[in-house]
Formats: sequence, C-alpha cells, structure tokens
Amino acid sequence: MLSQTEENYLKNLFNVGDGEKEVGTNELAAYLGVKPASVNDMLKKLKEKKLVDYEKYGKISLTEEGRRKAVEVVRKHRLWETFLYSTFDFTWDEVHEVAEQLEHIQSAKLVNKLDEFLNYPAYDPHGDVIPNAKGEMPAVHKKTLLEEVVGHHCTMVAVKDNSAPFLQYVSRLGLGINNKLTVVARHAYDGQMEIEVNKKVVTISPRFAQNIVIVCDDCGKK
Repeated sequence: MLSQTEENYLKNLFNVGDGEKEVGTNELAAYLGVKPASVNDMLKKLKEKKLVDYEKYGKISLTEEGRRKAVEVVRKHRLWETFLYSTFDFTWDEVHEVAEQLEHIQSAKLVNKLDEFLNYPAYDPHGDVIPNAKGEMPAVHKKTLLEEVVGHHCTMVAVKDNSAPFLQYVSRLGLGINNKLTVVARHAYDGQMEIEVNKKVVTISPRFAQNIVIVCDDCGKK
C-alpha cells in the first residue's frame, strides 16, 4: 500500500502533466512548494516501486501502473469535491482542502457507491473531468483564456488554480463554470486583458487568464 505522501506525488505528477506530459523536477517542486532535493528523494522511492520513469534532475513520467494509481486518487478527489459541493453545500473554494483528506480512503466499494449516488458525474465543481471506474477520461479540447484571440466568444469550463484565494477572486468578478466570455482587448504593454462577462467589462492579469480554462465558441465557424 502506498503512503499518503506517495499518493499525493502521483496525483500531482498527473495534474501538472495534464495526465500525459513529462514533468520537470523543478516544475514539480514549484507546484508542490518544496525544494527540488525533497522531490528527488520521493522520486527515488516511486522509481523503486516502478511507478515513475525518471533520472536525477531529468524529466519525470508516470509508468502505466503509476498512472493507474494516480487516476484512482484523482477520481476519489474529484468525486469527494462534487459530493461536498452538491450535497453539503460547500462552496467551490472550500471543497479542495477537505477532499485532500478524503481522497486517501481505500474502499473501492465506497468510492463506486459515491459515484452511483452522484449519478456518475462527468465533471467536478471546478470543471475538471472525473475519471470513470475504468480510469477513462474523455478528451476535452480546451485552452487557457490567456491563449484566446481578441474578439472571440468562449465558455469558461474549468480553473487550473484550486486555491481558495483564487476561487474567491473568480467569484468576485462574477465568473463561474459555464459562463460565457468575450475577449474585448489585450494590452501590449503589460499583457493585461479586458473581458466581458455578464454584460460587464473587467480587466484581468495574464496570470489570472492563464488559470482560466475555456473552450472557444467561435473556433471552427466560418
């Protein structure tokens, strides 16, 4: 059985790499808020258990078994977030911390019953895809708001930053999952963007835009 720390590393490797990309040691360390040396120590343990492919200070990738374990934790985390949000009226900025604790429950029967109770949700409150019982996740063609073209209409489908301060800021701007947005302008000097949401134009920073995930409503139209 894996420790909670080992499960967390696998989950975060999966999240940083969007489930498929290789991840750098420094990138993972920055995401976790720890020193690269600490990351290397844990990666040695995970490599010994054949859960990651990795050479010191090189790129890291999940093995097939490592990915399977990571997806299990991701699935539990996102199901618990959905349960807390839809059943106990937790706000979307409150669910992450509690789900961090609940994701380590080992009962597969409980997790499957939870999935059934929620009527097999496809997405969690932050718009992230919830893996099914087989570990399958449908591909979603999406990008960040920072990448969107001025004049395009789009739909907010997820956030990349699940921290409470960020989510509270998103809410204060009147944004939420499935909101319609229009990119009004982008300023060359500092990269700030103006977007229209709920008939109101607001100015956002590049960092903020990079953490808003959207699908383009205009793309592919003639």
